[in-house]
Amino acid sequence: MAERLNAFAVTLAQLNPVMGDIEGNAAKVRAARAQAVADGAHLVLFPELFIAGYPPEDLVQKPAFQAACRAAIEALARETADGGPAMLVGTPWVEDGKLYNACALLDGGRIAALRFKCNLPNYGVFDEKRLFARGPAAGPVTVRGVRIGVPICEDIWLEESEDYENVVETLAETGAEIILVPNGSPYARDKSDVRLSVAVARVTESGLPLVYLNQICGQDELVFDGASFALNGDLSLAAQLPAFEESIVTLRFTRNGDDWRCTGPIAEQVEGDKADYAACVLGLRDYVAKNGFPGVLLGISGGIDSALCAAIAVDALGADQVYGVMLPYRYTAAHSIADAGELAGHLGIRYEVLPIAEAVGGFETILSGLFKNLPPDITEENLQARTRGTLLMAISNKTGLMVVTTGNKSEMSVGYATLYGDMNGGFNPIKDIYKTQVFRLASLRNGWKPDGALGPAGEVIPPDIITRPPTAELRENQRDEDSLPPYEVLDAILQGLIEREEPLDQIIAAGFDRETVTRIDHLLNVAEYKRRQAAPGVKVTARNFGRDRRYPITNRFRDRGEKLPAADDTLVSRGSKASIDAFEG
Repeated sequence: MAERLNAFAVTLAQLNPVMGDIEGNAAKVRAARAQAVADGAHLVLFPELFIAGYPPEDLVQKPAFQAACRAAIEALARETADGGPAMLVGTPWVEDGKLYNACALLDGGRIAALRFKCNLPNYGVFDEKRLFARGPAAGPVTVRGVRIGVPICEDIWLEESEDYENVVETLAETGAEIILVPNGSPYARDKSDVRLSVAVARVTESGLPLVYLNQICGQDELVFDGASFALNGDLSLAAQLPAFEESIVTLRFTRNGDDWRCTGPIAEQVEGDKADYAACVLGLRDYVAKNGFPGVLLGISGGIDSALCAAIAVDALGADQVYGVMLPYRYTAAHSIADAGELAGHLGIRYEVLPIAEAVGGFETILSGLFKNLPPDITEENLQARTRGTLLMAISNKTGLMVVTTGNKSEMSVGYATLYGDMNGGFNPIKDIYKTQVFRLASLRNGWKPDGALGPAGEVIPPDIITRPPTAELRENQRDEDSLPPYEVLDAILQGLIEREEPLDQIIAAGFDRETVTRIDHLLNVAEYKRRQAAPGVKVTARNFGRDRRYPITNRFRDRGEKLPAADDTLVSRGSKASIDAFEG
């Protein structure tokens, strides 16, 4: 009989994988295991699907990708024949013709056990029911005589139902002693509190200590913030890893009778606007680095949006990888040119001023014959933005620098982020940031610098940019009838429409002007085609444009702002359960 351990050490590898870089991710596994050896650990835990990267989307359906992941897992398994710590590594796994989201226990030179994700998320940004087969609610795996439960991410998130297995309950009933949860949980504002509540519920049900390990990375629009933690069976916080940075920490569990308890480091967490800013930095940094760009290029207008994006870019990449260009036209105010230059000086970036009057005039000359009998309208005004976009893309093509786009969520919502000016390019770090928060984040950055940020400390955004009235930020030469309500009003209405999907009558009942609400709803609907053409950008809210808010462009339904009609259940005929069961066989 194996000796019963009274101490058990688990190394948590909160790491940043690269999607599809199977060899590189395997190298990170080896490096973490080497540290675990030095720490005297018995087991190393990695995040969900770590060897592949998460979420792999349709890439995971490619047989070549599946085979490469398996080959890497087999190579890592052979290396555990050295008698060192076991590993729990997330990987795609094909078994009996079915593809699973799996966690492989590698120990003693073998793949000692496999556990498959049972509950597959299919909401918001997740699409796993289409990609993976559902695994069984299995019992624990055994490492050095300790029974370890390995529910994978969603397996701990919801209460038991007809469609949802209570995996933790199954593990507790089958003798698990410690619960280790590999996760790929994307960042959203206040998500840490939600995760902690979920973990508390599972610990309360099972009485078992639980470790929640999350990856840290930017993957296209998604940001994964890490912020891994551990709870003891009495619900005390045993350990808290930092957010938005890699961390390898070894937790030491000690046995007290039949219970295990551990203590570990407690890192301070950033929250609210600070966490959103850190997410924007990480999202941009990983998008640029993982896609191989040498740096970024952005148009600096002297306004708040481009100023905030420039600060984020420098914090993410360093001043030497950021190139700012001011593209003034005849309507550009002198203070905007001055503020843009001051911003570039504070950030220490390369900066140039390229007047565009000649280029705009060239377009106007080309079109003059075609437009000679047509009255001037917004077409001529938008030539400015399209000219800027053309020039930025030309510089990008010549230098290889990626264009950072600067449209905020408020103006993108209503179609005011000008096509080819604020929207199209490589990536937008503030795509999911409302205008009122843009101002808050700019003020925040002047008094606070995130850990790991590469930009200068202190005031980086000129105060005049932040204090200038928001109405000055509207499109140059914009007509009065196209003006927006104050941003505080606009954002409150948009949050009701987008984040909470509220009917118009409910928003109006909250005190907003009916005409304003219906107009904003109209603008939101008709701008869908513009948003489809926009660059990807960091997701920080519950409902961003793209992954988890998908509306048809061709769509004639409109909420008229009237009280919703009540359902008439008297019109509905329903068969008895017996007849339904008989019909369904």
